[in-house]
Amino acid sequence: MRAVQFRETGGPEVLRVVEIDTPAPGPGQILIRHQAIGINFIDTYHRTGLYPVKLPATPGGEAAGVVEAVGEGVTRFKVGDRAAYSGGFGGYAEANVVRADRAVPIPGTISTEMAAAILLKGMTTEAFVRRTYPVRAGETVLVHAAVGGVGQIMTQWLKAIGAEVIATVGSRDKADKARALGADHVILYREQDVAAEVRRITGGQGVPVAYDSVGKDTFEGTLASLSRRGLFISFGNASGPVPPFAPARLAQGGSLYLTRPTLFDYIVTTEELDESAGLVFDMVASGKIDIEIGQTFALADARRAHEALEARTTVGASLLIP
Repeated sequence: MRAVQFRETGGPEVLRVVEIDTPAPGPGQILIRHQAIGINFIDTYHRTGLYPVKLPATPGGEAAGVVEAVGEGVTRFKVGDRAAYSGGFGGYAEANVVRADRAVPIPGTISTEMAAAILLKGMTTEAFVRRTYPVRAGETVLVHAAVGGVGQIMTQWLKAIGAEVIATVGSRDKADKARALGADHVILYREQDVAAEVRRITGGQGVPVAYDSVGKDTFEGTLASLSRRGLFISFGNASGPVPPFAPARLAQGGSLYLTRPTLFDYIVTTEELDESAGLVFDMVASGKIDIEIGQTFALADARRAHEALEARTTVGASLLIP
């Protein structure tokens, strides 16, 4: 089968299409023939070496397709079932072997492409807005990169639970998209002082929670946007990693909290995984979330996909199609 690999870390140019043997599932595993593969920023972190992996490596931890073979002891799936997974490695390929208890069945109300586009980003949103900080109706929150893959889902989810959303975006076109998603206030972060705008919108109070997937470029503005005892949820490095800072900064900002969560600590058990995925699929099926698949790329065009992602020119979710 075809797969995308990198043998050394670096820019998008290190990604190469290779022919490898199709793996066979072992006990407790299933082989999924991919129909759509999710592209996520974490894939670029693996490729650059920010998150070290063993080389050579096939990136990608999110995909959906049809179960082609099952290993010994598997009762959760049978051949022909549609399944999706989020986590692990090896997704940039025509097929992949995954643990059956780490994959989820795709309900009939959800297309295979949608499952690949929304599973990781949707479960990330569910975990962060329901469990990292349980947002309540009427609270005002800050969401950076509000029309990106996670941002689109997060903005809609927050609106569905009655929150007031302050969204940041990089262009006027994206500002229009953020408003269409339900954002109550939109800040053009390249042109406006984010913290000053947040303070103006909130009457000087700041927000109790801010969701920041951008990293280095937005760190200072996010800190300055928080209310007393506010929570900074940092979950990405689109502009580069946050530089080191003294913990005293949190005290000076008003006894602030900062967390760097990862989804996979919220879906440790199969029960947690099923609950989170089920909530995501329910939100889509109900129409409360409408995720845009903004761009698709052929498997052989993984390099071009990473270039677009890192240039922050993508909108919504991005997929590789084998």
